[in-house]
Amino acid sequence: MTEPGSSLLVTDVTVGDRPGRAVLVDDGRIAWLGDGADAPTAGRVVAGDGALLTPAFVDAHVHATATGLALTGLDLHSSLSLADALAALRAHVAATPSGIVLGTGWDETGWPEGRGLTRHDLDAVVGDRPAYLARVDVHSATVSTALLDRVPGIADLPGSHPDGQLRLEAHHAARQAAYGAVDTAQRAAAQRATRAAAAALGIGSLHEMAGPEVSGAGDLAGLLAIAVAEPGPRVLGYWGELAERGGLEVVRELGLAGAGGDLFCDGALGSHTAALSRPYSDRPETAGHLRFDSASLVDHVRACTRAGVQAGFHVIGDAAVDQVLGAVGTVVDELGRAAVRACRHRLEHVEMADAAAVGRMRDWGMVASVQPAFDAAWGGDAGMYAERLGVDRALATNPLADLADAGVALALGSDAPVTALDPWGGVHAAVDHRTPESGLRPFDAFDAATHGGWHAARAEHPQGPLGVGAPADLALWATAETLSAVLAGRARPACRLLLVAGVPVAGPGA
Repeated sequence: MTEPGSSLLVTDVTVGDRPGRAVLVDDGRIAWLGDGADAPTAGRVVAGDGALLTPAFVDAHVHATATGLALTGLDLHSSLSLADALAALRAHVAATPSGIVLGTGWDETGWPEGRGLTRHDLDAVVGDRPAYLARVDVHSATVSTALLDRVPGIADLPGSHPDGQLRLEAHHAARQAAYGAVDTAQRAAAQRATRAAAAALGIGSLHEMAGPEVSGAGDLAGLLAIAVAEPGPRVLGYWGELAERGGLEVVRELGLAGAGGDLFCDGALGSHTAALSRPYSDRPETAGHLRFDSASLVDHVRACTRAGVQAGFHVIGDAAVDQVLGAVGTVVDELGRAAVRACRHRLEHVEMADAAAVGRMRDWGMVASVQPAFDAAWGGDAGMYAERLGVDRALATNPLADLADAGVALALGSDAPVTALDPWGGVHAAVDHRTPESGLRPFDAFDAATHGGWHAARAEHPQGPLGVGAPADLALWATAETLSAVLAGRARPACRLLLVAGVPVAGPGA
């Protein structure tokens, strides 16, 4: 393994569209980049053999423990029916005869049975074991009777249902109980699995979106400790808890990148919990739910801005987007536009944003942390979004081109385990948007998946990710094509070598 501080030269690589290049890494940073014929000497040389070299990907929205548990446990994303999901559950229970049963990824949209899982379905398979099976959007879940019994008073919480299908506050309480039952060893194994999977895909950094309703401070602290002690992708931690509830104290104690991320201001479209300005088309009795009063959001933005801390918010529906932007606008009036812009506050998902919202984000220097795979999975005129919102509103979701053209900074992520870790897939989904005029230009999409993540974390290098002095987070791909050709052909080349701070963490020598 190359130790930090030693020099490494990667020769005969294609950088962007220019073949025959070389890059020197020293002390974890890019020390030189130029024509291979002029390359300096180094302690170690890696022959690129004409392969494509790029900045490593940054996944700007991840839940590492839940992703690792899905990678190593019960993953229901491929279940095409209720019967399929129950068969997968039955096999998983047989293979893991003790402990809590955790799964994620089921999506009843299109299932021939016309319904999702209930606790009675689960009880028939798991018996008296606690079980938590999250819907694909992770904003609702079906749980077993044994898990319900572990959460006193859950039947009285908003979103509770006798059939075990939980939403809103009931779901948050059940998720806390479910992941609280995972022991330390299982958590660490899941986190390592996520980092290993990310490294194999050429992802050099993960933005971990933690919070009291997601994974807990102990979970986040353990993940950060692993990332410091073991080679692999960087982990930048975010904590989604209001300042009035102690969120800023956690940020300071753990040295986190920001106070937000999955600070859930609303839910998800699939679970009918994203907050809309007009009711859902398929459930006109509801327009979703805002989780906080506006005064609490103003207090949070104000406290973060005064402290120079980046705030972030989970917002999917247009009502949630407008509520948060209203709070930011109040703080702009109080503390000034420059103070707010300096914090580079983030909106996560921001799937429904009109021209006025986009303009405010631009004016206030905000970041849109987006997941193009959402559009690929559920967008278009015949997908789940069309079912929930009607065709017109569905085609206006995820306005990536509007954001980019307005000058709003974009960072691409997966929201794994909601969608898979798949950086090339995310780039291509951003280009091939189901609403064609909403797609990004190929190089803009790639930039948002690499440099965009550094910008979103307020850690970008002035000369860009390939500038001299930038952190040597680089990916060498198993292709001799140029970046233009890879993007044009929608290729997904395998990662041949990943360097994080100049250290090989995937591929030969890792």
